[in-house]
Formats: sequence, C-alpha cells, structure tokens
Amino acid sequence: MLALSEINIIMNDTYINAKSWPFEEARKLVSRVNKLNKHEIVLETGYGPSGLPHIGTFGEVLRTTLVMNAFRKMMPNIKAKLYVFSDDSDGFRKVPTNVPNQEMLQNYLEMPLTSVPDPFGKYESFAHHNNAMLRRFLDSFNFEYEFKSSTEMYKNGLFNNCLKKVLENFGKIMNIMLPSLREERQKTYSPILPISPTSHKVLQVHIEEINLNNYSVIYTDPDTNKKEEVSVLDGNCKLQWKADWGMRWVALGIDYEMNGKDLIDSFKLSSKICKTIGGIPPENLTYELFLDEEGKKISKSKGNGLSIDEWLKYAPEESLAYYMYQAPKRAKKLYFDVIPSAMDSYIDEINNYNNTKNELDTTVYHIHNGNIPQYNGALKFSLLLNLVQACNTSDENTLMQFISKYLNNPSEETLEFMKKLARYAIVYYNDFVSSTRKFESPNETQLKALLDLKESLSNIDSNTNSDVLQNVVFEIGKKYYQDNLKAWFQSLYRILFGADNGPRMGSFISLYGIENTINLISSKLGKVQ
Repeated sequence: MLALSEINIIMNDTYINAKSWPFEEARKLVSRVNKLNKHEIVLETGYGPSGLPHIGTFGEVLRTTLVMNAFRKMMPNIKAKLYVFSDDSDGFRKVPTNVPNQEMLQNYLEMPLTSVPDPFGKYESFAHHNNAMLRRFLDSFNFEYEFKSSTEMYKNGLFNNCLKKVLENFGKIMNIMLPSLREERQKTYSPILPISPTSHKVLQVHIEEINLNNYSVIYTDPDTNKKEEVSVLDGNCKLQWKADWGMRWVALGIDYEMNGKDLIDSFKLSSKICKTIGGIPPENLTYELFLDEEGKKISKSKGNGLSIDEWLKYAPEESLAYYMYQAPKRAKKLYFDVIPSAMDSYIDEINNYNNTKNELDTTVYHIHNGNIPQYNGALKFSLLLNLVQACNTSDENTLMQFISKYLNNPSEETLEFMKKLARYAIVYYNDFVSSTRKFESPNETQLKALLDLKESLSNIDSNTNSDVLQNVVFEIGKKYYQDNLKAWFQSLYRILFGADNGPRMGSFISLYGIENTINLISSKLGKVQ
C-alpha cells in the first residue's frame, strides 16, 4: 500500500471555491485524506430491510453519491467508493402494514430478517426481497456502489476481528451505552445479541459472563430458561445496532456516512464505540427527515409517503433526483403534490443552465455529474397538465402535435424528452388532477373581460409569439381589474382550467393555438353570452 506521500496528489483548483453542499461535504473528505494519510476514501449508506425500501433510502444513496462525485472531481487520483449496507441480520421487530401474508409473518418476529420468508413468495427471504428491490432501483439510476449484506459479513467471519475487540472492550461499551437507556432497559441491555440455537431469534438478553479465551458469551435463554454459551464469531451473534454501526465503520474503513436528524444521538454513541475499539468515526452530514402529507415521518412499516415506484409512475428520474438534492438540512414532504413543482423547477434550471455563472453550484450540474442534457426550450410539466385538460385527451401523439408546433426547431433529444413528459402528464392528470377540477361560471365583469379577450385574440396573427400574447392578456386585465391583476389571472384559471393556479397564459395560448384558445373561452362562456 502506498503512503500518501508517495502518491502524486492532484488537487483540482476548479472546485475549491464551489459553494454547493456536495462540494462543502467533499472538502471534509479532502481534509481527512490529508490528516490521515489516506490513499482511498470509503463512503457508506445503510438501511434496514424490515420493510419495503422507500424514497428516503434512495435519497440517502443519491446524496452520498453526489458527495463522492464531488470529491472525485476535487481529488481525481484518490480512489473513492460507496458501500450500500443492508442490516439484514437484524431481528424482525414489527410486521409492516403494506405487505401480504401478515398472519404468516407474525410467526417470525425477532428472527433475523434473512430468516423471515418472503411474503411475496419471490425470494429466499423478506430481506432478500427488499434488498433486490432496492438494488433494482439503484441500478436503474446507474449508481456506482458495492452492496454489503450484514448476514453474509457476519457468517463469513468478515467482522470477526472487530467482534473480538468489542468483546475485549465489553465493559467500556456498556459504560458508554447504559447512561443513554431507560432504567428498565439497562437491566437487559447488551451490545452483543446472541442468536438462539433453539428458537433462532435475535435475543435481547443480559449477558451473564464473557469468555475471552474462546470469544463466547453466556446467557439464559428466555424460551428454555437454560444457560447457553455461544461464540460471538461467525454469525452466532450480532451486535445491537448502535454498537454494530460503530463496529462496521472500523471493519469496513468507513470515511463518510450521513444520517437523519433522528439519529444524532445514535451517531454520537456509535462514534464513541468506534473509538473504543480503535477506529476513527467517519465524516458526517445530518439531514432533515422526509415527511408524508400529514407531516409525519415516513416509515417502511407503515408505508406512508411515496415509494420510488410511485414517483417514477408520474415523472422521470431527473425530477426525483432534483427533489432529493434540494436543501438536505430542511425537512421535505414526500407526497404526490410535490411532483409537478419538482419537475417544473428541474426544467427551469435545465433551460437556464447555460446562462448560469456559477454552474458548479447548480442542482442539475450535480444530478447529471456535469453532463447536462440539452433539452432546449423544454415545456413545463404544469403547462402540459393544462394542455391535457384543454385537449381532453389521453393520446400523447395529440399533445406532441401541439408541442412540436410550439417548439422552435427542437433537437431530437428535446423531442424525446417531451414525448416522455407528455406520457407522464397524461397519467398524472388522470390520477390526480381531473377529479379536482371545479370550473366557475363567469360573473358580469369576467364575462366582459373574456369577450374582450376573445375579440383581441381573433385579431392577432396565429404566429404571434408568447410574449406578445401575454401582454394582450395583461392589458385586458388592467382594463377590467385595474390594480388587481392577480384576481384577473385567477379568474382565468378557475373558469378555463377549473383550478386556482395555472400556466403563464401567453405560453399556453401560443402552445394550444389562438383559434383553439378562442374556442376554449367560448365553451366556458356557454349560455351566459
């Protein structure tokens, strides 16, 4: 192994002053390389396969990948890799509410997750099912990672050296953990959890004796009430998760791991355990939690919030990555209503990217790792939703006729992106928007303004650009609403689209066509004309 002093270190000054959070996090790793004389950086993200993987798990992998990519740009000849760790040897504590065969699963509580049958009947175990599901999502995004299974690492002896250190420092670790526990829990707590040779459960029992000669522990089995002696090596025991976390950092040489704010105290305790057995805790970012529509923490066992599949049913991968990137230290709600705004923000930034001075600090730079797609003039998702409503169609080809005519000499890349977006807009509109539309009939003032708008549009050339059309709408609003233009546009949205919010009217008229817009206005005026 080369010492750092023997490596020709390349530090790319281009990224020194970048202020986006992945570069800020990467600078922690640059300091670690210099301080610890490291020749390789290892990042980790972990998850428990006790329920179907949710978007929060995906978000942690994405964010950690962005930090790894930023570090590679800053120090291109220092290796960096990412481990995705599954704590699949953990005991099965609770049956998730969003999986089948609930009664069957009740029979396997407290068993290692890799010993719990797959309720879907597809894989060797419930853990194998959830691990495969997560890996499928990660692979579909082309993440670069190495998957690590807790069960395999315990059983294959890859943790044995560190487990010996845990047993040798058993008393010190108990002194770290006990003050953090309730009095009742202190009586049974142990950082080492034997796996019962009779019930095969992961046991949370008091350890009565430790034997350093053969690295074993002695405890009383709660099912048989008999004393048992079991080796802590080769998967016969596992560690309680805070001890496991700290041990894992040492065994795998982890340099960076982020965690949700609900694990702040856990990270501190695990760091102390890590130091106790001779390791150096990783660099860390604490992020805010993902919440469901009601503001509650999303949970694998409850299945609240959005799943990855659900998001990707209604919008492409780019929108999900964009949403996950934003402000990791701020709590985010994960429900269907956030999808259109995330998609619109992504398109805005793509369209504005080439005019951005600090491109290294843009979201699209990071989620595309510097290879920004050229979706020139791509239309917003919200505009497409209104187009679906106006056209009253579920045919993407009909939408593309309007889109192709509106776009000015679009590239093939842009057209393909818009075709994909049109398909998503139709599905999203049908599932979430159509049933919420509540159209208003125009009052006397609104009727006069709309008739005036019809007349003005009928006297305009069909090739008039969106800025001129927007000005026409704006001037009519000033005529009838004076200083309350917000009320004018809101009345347009409620009468034409059945919603409180809507598109930039000039852009919509240009996209939908002047004649079609006149017909749309006429259809909403009905008998009041």
